[in-house]
Amino acid sequence: MLNKYARAFFTRVLTPFAAFLIRRGVSPDTVTLIGTAGVMAGALAFYPRGEFFWGTVVITLFVFSDLVDGNMARQLGRSSRWGAFLDSTLDRVADGAIFGGFALWYAGGGDDSVLCAVSIFCLASGQVVSYTKARGESIGLPVAVNGLVERAERLVISLVAAGLAGLHAFGVPGIDVLLPVALWIVAAGSLVTLVQRVVTVRRESAEAEAREGAARDDAGNASRGREATT
Repeated sequence: MLNKYARAFFTRVLTPFAAFLIRRGVSPDTVTLIGTAGVMAGALAFYPRGEFFWGTVVITLFVFSDLVDGNMARQLGRSSRWGAFLDSTLDRVADGAIFGGFALWYAGGGDDSVLCAVSIFCLASGQVVSYTKARGESIGLPVAVNGLVERAERLVISLVAAGLAGLHAFGVPGIDVLLPVALWIVAAGSLVTLVQRVVTVRRESAEAEAREGAARDDAGNASRGREATT
């Protein structure tokens, strides 16, 4: 849902900024690299110390680079396999830093081994969810399902909850519970999404193999028919 509606909205909003960067001679790859570095810095410098509000502010400033670089590439007419590969790869790096930051906090100052494990599960399941679609498409399947929780949903749920939970440091009582709740939601949603994609790939694989088998049978019958007529 976020990919369908929010991405289109922010693309329109960020188009003038993307055009400005192009005029300044900035390349889409540079934006991708700077954006990823900023997200990693915000996540790994602030989250392990429990500074969720300021960490989320920094991450949010850089996370929109994912939309800006693609917008720039389209304006320049330079969309390429390399750009798509770089963008997708660094997205995984940024996601790992965010959930790794949560895990480091709960392994240290947060002192909660269960939530540390949940954070690690969110990190790993997010990577696997992305891999299942990429791998399915690489073997020629459409993988015609997005699933319950994609990357956009994982980031929005986690970052909004982390930012609000960070207000606890400013004296807002009880609000720090939002981050644990969000991590459990992301973990459950990622698991459901993973199952949805695996089931879809299994079904599409079986259908593709059935079509190939039918095509081979038709080809064999046609060959035998030609031999019979000769």
